[in-house]
Amino acid sequence: MPTHAEKRVLPYTPQQLFELVSDVEKYPEFLPWCVGLRVRQKQDDLVIADMIIGYKMFRERFTSKVEILHPDRINVSYTEGPFKYLNNHWIFEPHGEGCCELDFYVDFEFRSSLLQHAINMVFNKAVQKMVGAFEGRAKELYG
Repeated sequence: MPTHAEKRVLPYTPQQLFELVSDVEKYPEFLPWCVGLRVRQKQDDLVIADMIIGYKMFRERFTSKVEILHPDRINVSYTEGPFKYLNNHWIFEPHGEGCCELDFYVDFEFRSSLLQHAINMVFNKAVQKMVGAFEGRAKELYG
């Protein structure tokens, strides 16, 4: 089903990008289609959160487990909601002076064939927009 993997070098430190991605409570401030987020549980290396995504007539809530593996990896897995499965990771590697090579991967499938069909039509553009939102947030925070 929809899978996206990419590596990209960005002009921010691995620590800066790690902190940005691990701060899931701020996602509604900048992430497209994220219309709400509630943290159920938070520890140093684990966040369980409900996210509400909305686009046009679609609105879905799902729960994910975010493993924050200091200092260079974040794994996201699905626990409850409209997906059959969801796997996502972010890996942050130093690349030159003050830069980061970001390794991003996402793979998921909706239970609903209607939702799956809808996302298949716009998946690549949607992922590009979401990754772009993280880049835009990094620029806003770190210059």
